[in-house]
Amino acid sequence: MNFELIIFGISAVIAVFGATMMIAQRNPVASVLYMILSLIAQAVCYVQLGALFLGVILIVVYAGAIMVLFLFVIMLLNLRGEEASEQDTPAVSQFTKYVFSVLLTLELVFIVKAASLDSVATQVADQVADGFGSVRQVAQVMFTNYLYPFELTGILLLVALVGAVVLAKRERDSYSSATDDADDDRSERVVE
Repeated sequence: MNFELIIFGISAVIAVFGATMMIAQRNPVASVLYMILSLIAQAVCYVQLGALFLGVILIVVYAGAIMVLFLFVIMLLNLRGEEASEQDTPAVSQFTKYVFSVLLTLELVFIVKAASLDSVATQVADQVADGFGSVRQVAQVMFTNYLYPFELTGILLLVALVGAVVLAKRERDSYSSATDDADDDRSERVVE
């Protein structure tokens, strides 16, 4: 078996694992960290396919900038995942989780067994066009066909960040006014 195919398979499994764990987490900070793991593994897959620029962009832009922005917004809003213990969840819910986990694992085993990894990897490698993932090709597609969605995504991220800051400021102001009212009540009681 080829060494590059082994690296590709391992990074593909890590990418799927990171994406699955991102969805399964209750804690948003852990979810963002698993998403970063998944993005880095996907970048390794792109590099294995010869798209060096796309791999670097995936790490620098998405894992480096956008996920860190999400992490700062989560910390700014002070979101905490509720830790649920095993006793808090009903037995039916736990049984359902186990059944779905076993079914998804069996489905994954059947899919991998049905598709020969060696033949799929060689077919994908043969279909890659010259210049796939190069700076010129990515820029040409992004700034001609997808210019408006690219700009709208930037505006959407900016609006989300401003909204998070406004919500955090409003929450902090209401918290400080509530503590000021409590301090005034205490001082009135002391005076009496």
